[in-house]
Amino acid sequence: MIALKEWHVSHSRNVPGRLDSLKARLSMLDRKGEDTGLTDDE
Repeated sequence: MIALKEWHVSHSRNVPGRLDSLKARLSMLDRKGEDTGLTDDE
């Protein structure tokens, strides 16, 4: 049970920051896709 709690703490740390980062990346890809199209890697 301790291992699960430690896993949860380590994986839920800074969730709002991660979400903001992903939203910014998604927005950038949306703009790029509208202008030039995206590659398979993007």
